Amino acid sequence: MSDATKNEGSVGDGTRAVRAGLPEPAKNEPTLPGPVFAAHFHLPGEVSGPYAYGRDDNPTWTLLERAVSELEAPGQDAETLVFASGMAAISAVLFSQLRAGDAVVLPSDGYQVLPLVGAQLEAYGVEVRTAPTGGDAQLEVLDGARLLWIESPSNPGLDVCDIRRLAEAAHARGALVAVDNTLATPLGQRPLELGADFSVASGTKQLTGHGDVLLGYVTGRDTEAMAAVRRWRKIVGAISGPMEAWLAHRSIATLQLRVDRQNATALAVAQALRQRSEVSGLRYPGLPDDPSHKIATQQMRRYGSVVSFTLPTRARAERFLAALQLVEDATSFGGVRSTAERRRRWGGDAVPEGFIRMSVGAEDPEDLVADVLRALDESAE
Repeated sequence: MSDATKNEGSVGDGTRAVRAGLPEPAKNEPTLPGPVFAAHFHLPGEVSGPYAYGRDDNPTWTLLERAVSELEAPGQDAETLVFASGMAAISAVLFSQLRAGDAVVLPSDGYQVLPLVGAQLEAYGVEVRTAPTGGDAQLEVLDGARLLWIESPSNPGLDVCDIRRLAEAAHARGALVAVDNTLATPLGQRPLELGADFSVASGTKQLTGHGDVLLGYVTGRDTEAMAAVRRWRKIVGAISGPMEAWLAHRSIATLQLRVDRQNATALAVAQALRQRSEVSGLRYPGLPDDPSHKIATQQMRRYGSVVSFTLPTRARAERFLAALQLVEDATSFGGVRSTAERRRRWGGDAVPEGFIRMSVGAEDPEDLVADVLRALDESAE
């Protein structure tokens, strides 16, 4: 941990993000060393030291993992492991902690690949239970579970649950708790402080923020549990490339700047959409009248860059997306360039045909709001 981040209470989020994971300064050396491209390392004699083979560890990963730990759990003794993608990180937790005969609780309204993971777990003899995120409904199916998987805010519906309440209930029943922190980012929410055992995220999204890196990570404090996650990474080999890890670390330096700009603009977009009669089902946890706002204010420090809403028909939604000039039709979120998509085109989300998930980028707020309103006008029949 660098000097600037040793005292958690002494620095703000921006300072922490800029300094996170950097090595101690060395004369004539770069502030952030470049990526280390190595499949193997010199290893004469007995096996010792941190680096032996490129599937197990890499110096570039080490710096990034330290950086993420400082963001997810500042001032705490936590370990982070990086992966090739968010799904690699998710799978590592679920498949390393569950055995045949165990039960797991998943959100029924979570990321659309979770049902595929659930089906694979069932094929391995794991009982899979599901319940919605909203209203802390997962509490009702916790008894006897080995692991509770929380997604808050949920993707794409943006429901929020009381993580602390769920974690306490799960631990009282002997269950582990993992939280998908992708939408919130560690600057918006710290699941480990709320009682979770694992904070898991797709670094592909807002953590790296430029739409050019696939990355995932797991942060946890329990040494034994994290050793199992590390072993799974070794077995499966779902590792990040050194260039991707370096790009991610470089991008973290601007995380606070990007998050604050995108969050403020997302609220402005949500407020503008609220005034439109053709828009229904508008969700953004930062809106005072959002169903999740009360609990979100208790556990989130920032509300995220994603806004969801529904237009009357599939055709109207498609015309709206085609009319946008500053918003790309793409399936990711959290990037500096705004994106939006009609989620039902994938077939995996239980949402209306006209449901739009919009990720707000770093454009000027006035320009983006004007583009959205103009596209709504032009898409009307």
